[in-house]
Amino acid sequence: MNDTPSPPSLPTRGGGGGGGGGSRQPTRTDPQDRAQLAESPVSMRRVARLFHPHARTVAVVTAIIAAISVISMAQPFLLRAVIDDALPHQDVRLLLTAVGGMLAVTVVSQLLGVVQTWLTTTVGQRVMHGLRTDVFRHLQRQSVAFFTRTRSGEVQSRLTHDISGMQSVITSTATSIASNLTTAVATAIAMAALSPRLSLLSLLVIPPAVLMTRKVALLRRDITAQRQRRLADLHSQVEEGLTVSGATLIKTLGAGAATADRFAATSTDLIDLELRSQLAGRWRMATMQIIFAAIPALIYLAAGLPATSGGMTIGTLIAFTTLQAGIFRPLMGLLDVGAQWVTSMALFSRIFGYLDLPVEVAPPVEPVAVQHDRLRGEVRFEDVSFSHDPGARTLTNAVDHVSLLVPAGTTLALVGETGSGKSSLAGLLARLHDPQSGRVTIDGIDLRDLDPADLARIVGVVSQDTYLVHGSIRDNLLLAAPGATDDELWQALAAAQVAPLVASLPEGLATIVGARGHRFSGGEKQRLAIARTLLRNPRVLVLDEATSALDNETERELQVAIDRLMAGRTSVTIAHRLSTIRDAEQIAVLDHGRVTELGDHDGLLARGGRYARLVEARESSARAALAA
Repeated sequence: MNDTPSPPSLPTRGGGGGGGGGSRQPTRTDPQDRAQLAESPVSMRRVARLFHPHARTVAVVTAIIAAISVISMAQPFLLRAVIDDALPHQDVRLLLTAVGGMLAVTVVSQLLGVVQTWLTTTVGQRVMHGLRTDVFRHLQRQSVAFFTRTRSGEVQSRLTHDISGMQSVITSTATSIASNLTTAVATAIAMAALSPRLSLLSLLVIPPAVLMTRKVALLRRDITAQRQRRLADLHSQVEEGLTVSGATLIKTLGAGAATADRFAATSTDLIDLELRSQLAGRWRMATMQIIFAAIPALIYLAAGLPATSGGMTIGTLIAFTTLQAGIFRPLMGLLDVGAQWVTSMALFSRIFGYLDLPVEVAPPVEPVAVQHDRLRGEVRFEDVSFSHDPGARTLTNAVDHVSLLVPAGTTLALVGETGSGKSSLAGLLARLHDPQSGRVTIDGIDLRDLDPADLARIVGVVSQDTYLVHGSIRDNLLLAAPGATDDELWQALAAAQVAPLVASLPEGLATIVGARGHRFSGGEKQRLAIARTLLRNPRVLVLDEATSALDNETERELQVAIDRLMAGRTSVTIAHRLSTIRDAEQIAVLDHGRVTELGDHDGLLARGGRYARLVEARESSARAALAA
């Protein structure tokens, strides 16, 4: 039955799909998959809902798989007719009919296989597309706290590898069950129809042969998995030790010898694993060859003995051995169904785990309609408290019962030691978090009642952690204003004091900024980010250490532009440098999330409190730096 097409399969984490004879890698259930399902069970009804829109296509695929298996069974019977009747009796008509039938079976099976591949791939890709976009949209709605506590690599893995691996439910697991089951049943029936006696012999010989083959294959698979892990370790050591950052670190720590020894140890392990893998593979092939030689030999022996032959013809014998050789693949496939199914369900469990995450900063069901041209920009914090870990046993608020009023068009400067709650308070204004108590309003509207798109138009943020996407300068600016013209882009760049730099570049606005904007200095990236924010023309500005990466001269130039652009806008500024906050109408001094002092620069200095001590400490540091 070697002409029977295998169901299309994609590689999964536990092993591949169907394959021929002894080349197949069986799957063994991953303990992590079982643990995942034990922790987060998957409802089959929920999985079935994903495929409900494609139920008709799935039914057609199942019918095609069954049809391929049944049609392929005609091959050995046609072969028997050729050998037993057409050739001995020189029956040309029968010979042409049988040969034509054999060709037709192959052509029809292959055509049906192409249709099956097209349908299963289409369904798989559509289900994957739906899941991928649903997860992406859902994760976009998560608060910044989620991304703080979750590794970015884990998010990427679930969006790419896990969802891609789930296609195996259709193109490998589900189709292999249908294909292997129908093929095994059809082959067994065909074998029984050809020779009941030899079929009984096969029932005694084939099961232990299949189990022995699987045992040897699993041994090699485990060794191969170990070898792959050590290869991954080797690659990681190369990346860590032979890159600019890694080489610099190793040289400055004097860790060259230890790093080389660790690399040598990993390489030595690979020698042993490769040897074991090759020997296991050779033993596997030897076992398979012995089995494939022994079973037909036993069948030939049984067919040649008068007591067991039952008058079997040569054609029947050849047809039977052909069927017997082809039954290994579906039987091995059925043995792997359990592990494949657990792997597939574990993938669904991980994806559903993300889809079921509660949205901590949820958009309003009925957002308040906003007339942007009438917004004044008055900001108010009303007894606001916020904790990054509200479920902690010992609750420590990053913002603790803060009440502030920032009149429209004025500036509030937030100062305090590191960890005093400045960035957390500013993050509440941008609704990167929601307070556990109290509320934040703009013109009396609770931020939780604003559509996220409206809030993004109202509040513009430039943080100390500047992020530029891997694209051109134009691409990065258009993120803020997709419909902006090049003239408007240049105006924003000029306001941010970065237009001369961009104009000096050979490709101007088309210049690629590189991953995270690595081709620009920290100050240049921050000015590009400021230009991007200003394109939105927000009513409220949040500047979180926006000039922290700039030298004194550049900071003074940029501060002039920022002061000009802040005119008429409500601004909340976080800065350590006094030059940034000296002219603010209000200065709030924070300590452990609480506002301990509030006033203007002169008034707070005259009070002689915490603000005055902060100013004195920074001025002393500045004098010491100048003296040095």
